[in-house]
Amino acid sequence: MTRAAHRPPDLRRVHVSSQGNPSPLPLTGVAVLSSPVPASARITALDVLDVRFPTSEHLDGSDAMNPEPDYSAAYVILRTDAGDGLEGHALAFTTGRGNDVQAAAIAALAPHVVGLSVEQVCSDLGAFSNSLVHDPQLRWLGPEKGAIRMATGAVVNAAWDLAAKRADKPVWRFLADMSPEELVAQVDFRWLSDALTPEEALEILRRAEPGRAQRIARLLEEGYPAYTTTPGWLGYSDEKLARLAREAVADGFTQIKLKVGADLQDDVRRMRTARETVGPDIRIAVDANQRWDVQPAIDWMSALAPYQPYWIEEPTSPDDILGHAAVRKAVTPIKVATGEHIANRVVFKQLLQAGAVDIVQIDSARVGGVNENIAILLLAAKFGVPVCPHAGGVGLCEMVQHLSMFDYVAVSGTTEDRVIEYVDHLHEHFVDPVRIAHGHYLAPTLPGLSAQMHAASLKEYAYPDGPVWTARV
Repeated sequence: MTRAAHRPPDLRRVHVSSQGNPSPLPLTGVAVLSSPVPASARITALDVLDVRFPTSEHLDGSDAMNPEPDYSAAYVILRTDAGDGLEGHALAFTTGRGNDVQAAAIAALAPHVVGLSVEQVCSDLGAFSNSLVHDPQLRWLGPEKGAIRMATGAVVNAAWDLAAKRADKPVWRFLADMSPEELVAQVDFRWLSDALTPEEALEILRRAEPGRAQRIARLLEEGYPAYTTTPGWLGYSDEKLARLAREAVADGFTQIKLKVGADLQDDVRRMRTARETVGPDIRIAVDANQRWDVQPAIDWMSALAPYQPYWIEEPTSPDDILGHAAVRKAVTPIKVATGEHIANRVVFKQLLQAGAVDIVQIDSARVGGVNENIAILLLAAKFGVPVCPHAGGVGLCEMVQHLSMFDYVAVSGTTEDRVIEYVDHLHEHFVDPVRIAHGHYLAPTLPGLSAQMHAASLKEYAYPDGPVWTARV
């Protein structure tokens, strides 16, 4: 394999080919299945785009730590010479500034990907993931955290998208059709074996195997329970909060979420407004997005407790395992949830070992992709803690639904006390957007990870030269 050039590329739109030279990026539409892939087929290019949406202008996504986010995607496309029209699409999510840094991290992985056999990558995604994670030089940038970890996740997820398209299955079904042995082979157990061994993982998966067919049928018929954060952004008026909360209940959601942490009295008023609007039977979760130290988190939640918050999400630093444990002990019966900013499976392991969380919140684009999320799902199953994924953002709803549905079918075997976050914006930019009915995610049926964006959206919102951004200069 020819190594990619080491000169800094223009990461607003970069196309690294098998010759290692940046070239203009072609934008394509929906991939179409065709003939079987020839054995000689190679990954010929890894394309990276800096795509940003001006969500800050409407306060969509605003919270106590991110008051003006421009939801963004460092977007990756794996291209091949297989001649079947299939590509692997995925992304790393950011909130605007720094998206170029994330794109640069993805581009740095190109020499490790371009030139590889399509068949080998798609038939052994565990080995492909490990080849990126265990690179002895790139891992120094983490190790296994930060921009390089998210870059790994984007590229690994793109490979899963490609492999599932080749199998003509959505990723959740692609995973659910694997044997327990095949699933265990996807997991890197390094640093996990004191909490979860391959043998224990195999037992969890074998225990769930008998009911797979029935759960698949139920999933296709009913979908997977969801909750919505749509009413909860900071900066919304009380009138808008109440209207959106009423609409959420009317749409079948049994749980909503409010952002908190900027101003206590404001939060008390907003929580009271929400509770009066939805009544006693709808769960209201709250999310501080890491705003507090440990004692302020406890004090703040004590003030909100009369309005029966279901969980407090990210009450303190995502790295503070003992802090989460202290908050959990102090605020019970309010649950503690965290995960969207947790860097890797090892931190999840420790949170579970320390009894620091009631809810595990995986994120499809934060850790090292599908493979690492399988490990986290297995850890949660081992410790008996429900998984309620973080979503919203750009493409997070689209991607993470596959992981929860796989968990239901092949790992935990239940949806009890499990919900996937849903936020109603930016879905129109995706080829296979999420579908919500009666407060449930409907199971994707198109092949892949549902991460592919429309070519027109990629072009229009490219930063800084896309029409949406040049019009703002």
